[in-house]
Amino acid sequence: MEPLDPHGMTFQVVATAPDCSARAGLLWTAHGVVETPAFMPVGTQGSIKALDHRRAQELGAQILLCNAYHLYLRPGIAVIEHFGGLHRFLGWFKPILTDSGGYQIFSLQQLRRISTEGVEFRSHIDGSLHFFTPERVIELQRVLGSDIMMVLDECPPYPAEHSMLEEAVRRTLLWAQRSLAAFRATGSRYGYRQLLFGIAQGGTSTALRRQCLEELCQWDFDGFAIGGLSVGEPTEAMYEMVALSTELMPPERPRYLMGVGTPENILTAIEYGVDLFDCVLPTRNARNGQLFTTRGKINIRNARWRFSDEPIDPALDHPVSRTVTLGYLRHLFLAGEITALVLATEHNLAFYHWLLATARRKIQDGSFRHWKRSFLERIRQTAVESS
Repeated sequence: MEPLDPHGMTFQVVATAPDCSARAGLLWTAHGVVETPAFMPVGTQGSIKALDHRRAQELGAQILLCNAYHLYLRPGIAVIEHFGGLHRFLGWFKPILTDSGGYQIFSLQQLRRISTEGVEFRSHIDGSLHFFTPERVIELQRVLGSDIMMVLDECPPYPAEHSMLEEAVRRTLLWAQRSLAAFRATGSRYGYRQLLFGIAQGGTSTALRRQCLEELCQWDFDGFAIGGLSVGEPTEAMYEMVALSTELMPPERPRYLMGVGTPENILTAIEYGVDLFDCVLPTRNARNGQLFTTRGKINIRNARWRFSDEPIDPALDHPVSRTVTLGYLRHLFLAGEITALVLATEHNLAFYHWLLATARRKIQDGSFRHWKRSFLERIRQTAVESS
């Protein structure tokens, strides 16, 4: 197993764009180095929907995201501990980040009760009662053995009253401090170092975002995440919060924008200095028949593709994208074939990994901002998605 960087570093910026805050970096973990900016496919329950995660590695996936809440409920922590941790359980020996489950818990408005101590919630599977504290979530992720652990935070809805946002920031900071203390008081179950990221909240309030980040970034987390966005707020408000956040985050630590998003969202956030991303969009949209391509989005069920012998995206150096025709893939979707979901998911992830890898190269050669603008303009002008 590759150790963390032998010089003791967790993250290193290796290139910066000359005309914006975009940066390329290296994130060292116990299971390998992640070249950033990077996109994490979402394997909530230990599996990317419709695609084997080993195949995702061949597509360019460097790191997988799993969810502590879902894995805690099923198959259960005892099962994963029996297997010796999440890496061995999944058969994935590259880096893993586990989300604490805060977002999932707080989305269960009718099934949970929040207090300063933690969150009481009922399982969405069988209705059983459970209680998560910041310390308990750290303990669970120690058993999972993920390379990057996330603290328990409170993600408020949008829109929310200012008082609700204030309370969410207060709890998030309190829980972050308790999480860090629990992290320091415990050790790895499996003999390798784990990293812990703090999460900033504050909704779209500039003052609360700033307050949260200024306090959070004083603590010695291995990285920092921007939480509570892409929950219904206007896109420009999201960009404003991302720009503010990256200005306040320490430059020597990795920055993670949680749950975002479209290719435009991701490239804009990279321009502001974000390093890590995750989102269900490429896989969920694939299962619904929407393809992301270098020339725009395609609704594969549209009748216009019935006789098309055009590949999904010949610009991508990937067999599915270059050889599967739009006419054939449309037929598979209309016929209800499972293969349709597999091929569409594989293509969309190939596109997302191409997008992030290209962004990294453009940062390194100094042309990122120009490339980003021309690429987004091109896909807007030549979008082939039908209304």
